[in-house]
Amino acid sequence: AKAAGAAMVKETIRVYARVKPLGRRQQAGSYSVDVEEEPLSSLEITVPRDLTDGFVNNKRESYKFKFQKIFDQEAKQDVVFDSIAKPVAECVLAGYNGTVFAYGQTGSGKTFTITGGAERYSDRGIIPRTLSYIFDQLQKDSSKVYTTHVSYLEIYNECGYDLLDPRHEASRLEDLPKVTIMEDSDQNIHLKNLSLQQATNEEEALNLLFLGDTNRMIAETPMNQASSRSHCIFTIHISSKEPGSATMRRSKLHLVDLAGSERVAKTGVGGHLLTEAKYINLSLHYLEQVIIALAEKNRSHIPYRNSMMTSVLRDSLGGNCMTTMIATLALDKRNIEESISTCRFAQRVALIKNEAVLNEEIDPRLMIVQLKKEIQDLKDELELVTGKQRTSELSQEELLQLENLVETFLKDNDPDSTLDVGADMRKIKYCFVHMKQLMNHRRTSDKKLVSGDIPEEDSNKEAEEEDMEKLKELLQQRDNEINILVNMLKKEKKKAQDALFQLNATSAGSTVLEQSLYINLEDRQSPSSCFSLKEVKDFSSSVHRLPFLSRQTGGKMSLGCQEAFEIFQRDHVDSITIEDNKGLLKQRFAEVKCLGEKLNEVRSKINHLKGEITQRHIQRAALAVSSPSEELNMIDPVEEKLRMQIEEEKKSYETMFSRFKGLKVEIEHLQLLIEKVKRKMQKDFEVWWSEEAKNLQQEKPEMVTSPNTVIVYPQFIKSSQHLSTN
Repeated sequence: AKAAGAAMVKETIRVYARVKPLGRRQQAGSYSVDVEEEPLSSLEITVPRDLTDGFVNNKRESYKFKFQKIFDQEAKQDVVFDSIAKPVAECVLAGYNGTVFAYGQTGSGKTFTITGGAERYSDRGIIPRTLSYIFDQLQKDSSKVYTTHVSYLEIYNECGYDLLDPRHEASRLEDLPKVTIMEDSDQNIHLKNLSLQQATNEEEALNLLFLGDTNRMIAETPMNQASSRSHCIFTIHISSKEPGSATMRRSKLHLVDLAGSERVAKTGVGGHLLTEAKYINLSLHYLEQVIIALAEKNRSHIPYRNSMMTSVLRDSLGGNCMTTMIATLALDKRNIEESISTCRFAQRVALIKNEAVLNEEIDPRLMIVQLKKEIQDLKDELELVTGKQRTSELSQEELLQLENLVETFLKDNDPDSTLDVGADMRKIKYCFVHMKQLMNHRRTSDKKLVSGDIPEEDSNKEAEEEDMEKLKELLQQRDNEINILVNMLKKEKKKAQDALFQLNATSAGSTVLEQSLYINLEDRQSPSSCFSLKEVKDFSSSVHRLPFLSRQTGGKMSLGCQEAFEIFQRDHVDSITIEDNKGLLKQRFAEVKCLGEKLNEVRSKINHLKGEITQRHIQRAALAVSSPSEELNMIDPVEEKLRMQIEEEKKSYETMFSRFKGLKVEIEHLQLLIEKVKRKMQKDFEVWWSEEAKNLQQEKPEMVTSPNTVIVYPQFIKSSQHLSTN
């Protein structure tokens, strides 16, 4: 029971107050400190009459707050450290988690208390003094092996940033790596991307602290010309272990500098800084919500997840931690109300109970070593008892012996027979495995006997049937194509006959035309090419695909389909548009070619004129050197004439070039139009072709038997015994 009591410490959060010395122009507020009261000191703040709105009867005039200890304006940094941080640091060295956090409005001395001032060595704050104290204690204690790491987290506008990342040279806060919160199944908080930097001595730790401080986000508000607008958490991680022991102690000390707690109206800021102030107030509001929830009895849900800071300080507030808070107060007249608000917050924090547990865990590597030693000792003991040296695996002779024993046991019909292999677990396990193998082997052999020699289906027969099905489908497809073409030829024939009747042509002429049409039909139905069974198999992979779709058939149409498309294209409404556009395009190409030649001529002419001007310059310069005269200084009329010609040629060039560009745009437009019409025509053909194919499948095609024509497919195929590609 004593050990359990020593491993857990239950206590409320210790709350201290520190009053900031007044500035030169600040008016002192009325307050009194009573240190005599036991066990707590009390602070009484009196609100002056001018702040109580004309002193209404129900308005309080004085407020009294109790603290563990109150540090007045004259208190030195070392006294503050000895009272507040030193006890927490001692607990951390013993294996408990600890937290020290400062809370108060901007300019009340939070950063001075936590980090310290830069002017004098004696102004060092809690963080550098704690580092110094911890490393001093670690050097004195030689009974344990200690490792120390530090991390520095900044929370600005609800985003976490790692201030100690060695890989980043931060000119802006956004350059630093962003820290995100992750929660495991046991609801433990883990900070992703927050680096842990090892510090073997005080100097290394202070260098890391300095690096973090230089990366901190500093901005200006009227309250303080260099006030921190972010929450900062400096954490010291200590792990200790006695030599030879498997037990390891891990503890951490959070030193927290919160952002200013003043109201947004009082900061006198707008825009970017107003956003900061809102985030800070929201973050502190969530902190207050957590503290109120913890102070209430029988409260099941604590809203830790509302903000990043409350998530990080989860253990520090009502968890496994020894926590101390210092409320920093600026008790001048202007800031009385904010100071009272800070004191109220501190009183709520003082109600929270924490349960600090000694953080001990077993080092797995040492545990493995110990277990291996224990196994070896047990093996040695077993060898002494049995008188036999025990190896990890059974020998081949032992395995054969066990197999014979199992088989004898299974063959024995005596129900009282036993299988005795001795008190060796390895032998017992092997016997069970061997019995299982024998049982499985017998089951499979029984199944084979029951099933007998069932004749297997011939795989070749199945393959042949599949080939036959594919051939039938391909024949059906070709049949449809031929029937569509025959129907088209009939329509062509009818058109030709109507035209002949209208022209009152002679009967002989019409007969000739009819004969030629029939010959054409006969030619089209004759097998222009034959293909073998192998070719059919090659084609069968494309069954169910429409042959005219170029994207599906690698850009190729079947011959029948091509002929049908040519006739369809000729009769299509848009064919005239295509021809007109082609003619226009040809005309524009000719114009462009002509203009291009003219432009080249003009360009050559301009270059020639420029050359003449240059030559003229050289001649005049030579004359000026050999025989200087005033005439040479005057404007050269020949050069002026040449320049005028160049200007005219340039104007001509510009006119032609603008026309050239216009023609180029027109040509591109015409090409696009032609392409669009072609695509539309192909799409229309595809729709028509698929409809024709469907109609043929629904209606059984009639056999065309005319005295002047041959019998149409499929009878034609029977007679010729060939597959028509058309």
